[in-house]
Amino acid sequence: MTTDARGRVRIEDGPKRIRAYLGGEVVADTTAVKLVWEKPYYPSYYFPRDDVRTELLVATDEKRRSPSRGDAHVFDLKGPAGTVPGAAYTHPDSPIEQLRDLVAFRWEALDHWFEEDEEVYVHARDPHTRVDVLRSSRHVRIEVDGVTVADTHAPVMLFETGLPTRYYLPKTDVRLDLLTPTDTLTYCPYKGEASYWSLDTGTAVHEDLVWSYRYPVLESAGIESLVCFYNEKVDVFVDGELQERPKTHFA
Repeated sequence: MTTDARGRVRIEDGPKRIRAYLGGEVVADTTAVKLVWEKPYYPSYYFPRDDVRTELLVATDEKRRSPSRGDAHVFDLKGPAGTVPGAAYTHPDSPIEQLRDLVAFRWEALDHWFEEDEEVYVHARDPHTRVDVLRSSRHVRIEVDGVTVADTHAPVMLFETGLPTRYYLPKTDVRLDLLTPTDTLTYCPYKGEASYWSLDTGTAVHEDLVWSYRYPVLESAGIESLVCFYNEKVDVFVDGELQERPKTHFA
């Protein structure tokens, strides 16, 4: 795998087959994807032009300025149910030569994305992000507003690159009587779809403080139906020791 970095843009060769669908039709299919870090948190898929259904692309007059990648030329995308505006873009005059013959798509403009035959959600996966799910016998206790809301000796600990350790707890060890389900759903490419609860301690109601993955993706199957609290917003005791609240964007 080769790596290139120019300014703030990092580029790597991706080893996986990547496919993108719109309306049940394959729009792009490649085994030579480029992973381009347009943002620092995760990459975008860039496809060789020969691996894209370019006959479905309709040029527009829109351009998006990027100091590092050069102007992006924007295309609409023709699909079976109509045209998706601003779905694709290219950088034909980029100062980064590798980008000039590649095509990228807005993630939400397409219906489905696949790495090999596994569907990917939310955004492209970062090959440098690792998720480890480990059973533990450590004593984990959660307090909110001075109330013990969970107490277990059977946590499952999730270690995800760049995030604090998360403690997933059996529901039988959680004060479910304090939880009220909400309509909130979030999605993670490494874990799946999460549903949420608010927590009422009698002192205050804490919205969307608790979540669970009922059907996690395979690599995170060990957290299925377990309950997790934001460490950033609660008091976590591990083996009797109060943990420092991590500072993340969730805080």
